[in-house]
Amino acid sequence: MSALFWSEFLGTAILIFLGNACVASVLLRGSKGEGAGWLAICTGWAFALFVGVMIAAYSGAHLNPAFSIALACIGHFDASLLPLYISAQLLGAAAGQVFVVLHFMPHWSRTENAAVQRACFCTSPAIRAPFWNFVSEALATFALVFAIMALVHSPWMKSSELKPGAVVDAWSWFAFCIAGVLWVIGIGLGGTTGFAINPARDLAPRIVHALIPLPNKGDSDWSYAWVPVVGPIVGAVCGAFAARLAGFC
Repeated sequence: MSALFWSEFLGTAILIFLGNACVASVLLRGSKGEGAGWLAICTGWAFALFVGVMIAAYSGAHLNPAFSIALACIGHFDASLLPLYISAQLLGAAAGQVFVVLHFMPHWSRTENAAVQRACFCTSPAIRAPFWNFVSEALATFALVFAIMALVHSPWMKSSELKPGAVVDAWSWFAFCIAGVLWVIGIGLGGTTGFAINPARDLAPRIVHALIPLPNKGDSDWSYAWVPVVGPIVGAVCGAFAARLAGFC
């Protein structure tokens, strides 16, 4: 497989491993992080994204099928590469989730609440209202993609390309800024649905949840699964077109 595949695979794997590990640490019974709260989860996901973006720099660190599709829709990504990128993202997300399961193995049997267990894999709404849950996911992903496009085409990113040795520093600052965007999205917009904002982040771990036998495990809530897949794709495409209209690309 190509280096692009492994870049996306590894970046997405570490994103899900660290991100959902933060969720599991806060929610699973017997964890020293149990009860740390929503702020801890949002902060953990933000820095998980930072690490994932740094790891996947070679492929452009999409780490998200919605983002790849959005870039292809506005002509900023070769659509022929979508199958490679999306397969790498989904498989990477699944691998990362398996590591979460293994890392917290003694805690699953102590966590009797099936919904709490599932929350360590995939998202669910605070109030189940599928249309509005879809809107929440779309708006949050719109904000994410619009912000990424603005940062990519900001003056300091463009000027760094002209300075030898500055590319790594620029990418590091870019990754840190994107982590900040995810942090504020999680705190401000994530309370409604758990801010999947990434089909791979939700779908692949949900499949792992369905396949892996765990004590006290309930259903995988497939009736809701379309929301964190379709919502982010719609929001990402709209965000990319809005960024183009704003002159960011």
